[in-house]
Amino acid sequence: MHQLTYGDVKAAADRVAGRVRPVVLAPVDAGEVRADGPDEPGKVWLTLEFMQHTGSFKARGAQNFIQAHREAGTLPGAGVTIASGGNAGLACAWAAQQQGVTATVFLPTTAPAVKVARLRGFGADVRLVGAEYADALAACEDFAATTGALASHAYDHPLIAAGAGTLLEEIVQQVPDLDTVVVAVGGGGLFAGVATAARHHGVRVVAVEPENCRALNAAIGAGHPVDVTVDSVAADALGARRVSRMAVHAAQRADMHSVLVPDSEIVRARQALWDQRRIAVEHAAATALAALTAPRQGGYRPGPGEKVAVVLCGANTDPGDLTRPVDQG
Repeated sequence: MHQLTYGDVKAAADRVAGRVRPVVLAPVDAGEVRADGPDEPGKVWLTLEFMQHTGSFKARGAQNFIQAHREAGTLPGAGVTIASGGNAGLACAWAAQQQGVTATVFLPTTAPAVKVARLRGFGADVRLVGAEYADALAACEDFAATTGALASHAYDHPLIAAGAGTLLEEIVQQVPDLDTVVVAVGGGGLFAGVATAARHHGVRVVAVEPENCRALNAAIGAGHPVDVTVDSVAADALGARRVSRMAVHAAQRADMHSVLVPDSEIVRARQALWDQRRIAVEHAAATALAALTAPRQGGYRPGPGEKVAVVLCGANTDPGDLTRPVDQG
């Protein structure tokens, strides 16, 4: 297993510079995050990474992955391939299109037509195979083996994770004295990259997972990746059954806290972002914010003066369940 290093993240930052959108930070208003104690809460920023190309942080890793292989001369004529109808697939197709490379994306036949259309909009060759993701993954692996196409991964690859870590580099450029970064965890690519960069900068990491999608939390307890049950409103993006070894290694080295939040708080945080800011994010993105808005016993409370960045990682969601009548005043 490749142990992710800060050098990997720095190299990724150089590769993706000018190819991804710089992240925007928005200060949190008074009362937007609960403060249970008598002291003034710390300064909190929302990290608006959902405004990234393709609507999520995944664009960073995908861009780094293709750029690194191009630099090394290991980008095959058959292009890249991935099995994912979610954010990783979209990012892979986008990055490939940016570099004039063919992307072949495998999905189960049950994939929503809107996802298929969006992937094709990024120039991807979409192959619908089988009724389940496992069928699409097997077909993707066969395709890579027979054609020589470069197989990408949603999160468990050092170039993907290092690309995600460039987000933390941009955050600390804007808040040099940052104390803490709060990030949602699924398979662990974003966490591994961010935690590796955070360790270099002396920044604490709060890793947030739904109570019933706790692959990293369980792995920390066991000391190695273990399979977990997946059952959460945020499972579409955070539903990895097993976290990557890179993520476990990063968790063991980092100054980090593992926090679990209930689905009810995730839904509440997502709704609050819409009500207060007209921001429509995925449940996965709201999971990070829920760590600060949940009751004390289940969340993370910044100390007095603590500077905190909360990563809102993606916005590929149906906003139909967010809309409420606006008061006519």
